[in-house]
Amino acid sequence: MIAIACDHAALKLKNTVKERLESKGFEVKDFGCHTPEAVDYPDYAKAAACAVASGECEKGVLICGTGIGMSIAANKVKGIRCALCGDTFSARATREHNDANMLALGERVTGVGLALEIVDVFFSTEFSGEPRHARRIAGITAIEESAK
Repeated sequence: MIAIACDHAALKLKNTVKERLESKGFEVKDFGCHTPEAVDYPDYAKAAACAVASGECEKGVLICGTGIGMSIAANKVKGIRCALCGDTFSARATREHNDANMLALGERVTGVGLALEIVDVFFSTEFSGEPRHARRIAGITAIEESAK
């Protein structure tokens, strides 16, 4: 299952990405928001990120105006590696090298066509499992543990 969430600035793109994921056979759990009324993005990022961190959802997508706020908020949740991607190269690399489990997008900075390509690449790319990348992810986890 894929978690998805947005703030009011990204409702349209969230719905489009959700449709794309469902058309590819993914089950999607929508954590909101559901209306264009102003909301606080950390609330939605936290809900989706906690679902991924707990294992309820395998991966997630967060979308706000720029993707920056959602990615910062999600990365505060232990076990989350959320990557803000504005191109397909980054989407592929973050899955292969960082085993990112969440993708952040910005509706105001990324066109719909490119956003859908990024989503397709992110969800079709596997972690390489190479020892150097696994070692670096372990290093990220160690930082996370020492910061608590």
